[in-house]
Order: sequence, then C-alpha cells, then structure tokens
Amino acid sequence: MKRPILIVAAALLGACHRAPVRTNEVVTVPSREISLSASSGVWNEAPEHLASLLPQDLVDPRLLKPTTPEVRIRSVHNGSEVAFRLEWADRTQDDTPGPARFLDGCAIQIPRRIEANPTDPQMGQSGRPVEIAFWRADWQASVNGRKDTIQAIYPNATVDHYPFQAPSLAPGSDAQQQMEKRYAPAQAVGNRRSGPRESAVEDLIAEGPGTLSPAGSRSSRGQGSRTKDGWAVVIARKIPEGLAPNVRTQIAFAVWEGAQQETGARKMRTGWIPLAMRVAK
Repeated sequence: MKRPILIVAAALLGACHRAPVRTNEVVTVPSREISLSASSGVWNEAPEHLASLLPQDLVDPRLLKPTTPEVRIRSVHNGSEVAFRLEWADRTQDDTPGPARFLDGCAIQIPRRIEANPTDPQMGQSGRPVEIAFWRADWQASVNGRKDTIQAIYPNATVDHYPFQAPSLAPGSDAQQQMEKRYAPAQAVGNRRSGPRESAVEDLIAEGPGTLSPAGSRSSRGQGSRTKDGWAVVIARKIPEGLAPNVRTQIAFAVWEGAQQETGARKMRTGWIPLAMRVAK
C-alpha cells in the first residue's frame, strides 16, 4: 500500500525541481503578483532565457577579458508593471565601497520607442534614447540596513572625534546638521551615488556612449540577494510603451563583477534580445 504514495511523492518532488522551459527570446508572462523576491513562487511558471554575455570592447574604457559568461532571465507582468529576474554566477560578494574597490551590479536596457530598426544596443543613439534601470550591490546593502558610517563600512577603523559630534552641538539642531554637511560634501550637493539609499535601483537614460544621465522620474524598483553561486536580482519597471502580445520590443542586459575591477563602461553585456509579452487567456 505504500508504493503508490511513494510514487506520487516522487512525482511531486520532480515537478518542484523540473528544469525551466527555455526560450530563444525573453518572454514576460502574466502574474497576479509582482514580487521583488528572487525566491518567490511567481517565477516558477516563467520561462527562462539564457543570455550569453560579451565583453564591452567597442568604446573606451574597454573590457577585453571575458568574465561572467551568462545571465539567466525570467520575466512576469501584471498589465502595468513588468519585472525581470536576473541570476548569474559570481564567487565574491563585492558590496563595500571605498578606494580601489569595485562593486557588483547589473542593468536592464530598453529602447524608449519600438522601431523596426532599433536604436544602437550600445547605449542608444542621438535622438533615439534608451531607458536603463541599474542595480548596485552596495546600494542593496544600504537598503538592507547597513549604516553609512566609517565604522559600518570599515569595522576595524577607529575614529577619535568628529566635529559634528561635539558635545556643544545639540543632536538634530541646525548647527549640528550644518556641521554634518561639511563632512559629507557629496550629500550636501545632492550626489545621488553616495550616502544612505532608499532604493537599490536607479533610473537612467542615454543617447549613446558617454551620455548617461539620471532619468526624469524614478519609477523602477528592485531587490538583489546572494545565492549559493552568485547573485539573483529582480528589477521592476513600467511596461514599455507599445509592448503588446503581437508587438515585440528589445531588451539588453549588463553585469559588473567587482572582483574583476569592472565599473562604468567596463562590463559584460548583451546585444538586443527580443522581448515578447503573453497575456492571460
């Protein structure tokens, strides 16, 4: 009497660990929920696209040595927002900023307009921009609760005294806050790349190499986590304008490996990959 139970249990276990359906394009499928958790069950029914990565060897500063070989992508949407789950191998966790330190990161790139001949996958072209959502590991650490202090980033550092911590300055007073700004000049001038973070993702726009700038709005969101092999990152953004079940657009991906001193243009990337949408029947 036990054998049928064992057979059923084995079948269920096999279903839980079945290999994902592979597609030759990125396919986003309908989901009632957009989850930023890479381990959420919403990703189980999404097909997977295995994208090969290439060194960025077209513009300076180039990357000539191949590093990360591939990134695995799944995608779901709820009719207004689309999310992409990126997973790649990376043996080291590089999420601490500092001199001579480089950081792990990833990005998705989508052309602003759907065209028969899409704009250049290498950051777009003049008058033909691309929209980029960029995730960075140190921003994720900040969102996760790591404080933006010398002691938090450098646990072995010793600080004797900071003027803004002087007993004569009442905590939270205008004088104390003004003194703090003197010792945090990047934050004082509104540098979006430093200090505490509310989001691990930044929205950017480009019209060619060297033209990267902040986007007018901050609509993308995301969350990354370590896996046993590397990183799994979810980036969600509004559905690209014009994308529909019978209309494809394009998408490209990039990965930075801090241990390989990758930063800025030195990255592994893809060319354009078709992005298709499915809707509920």
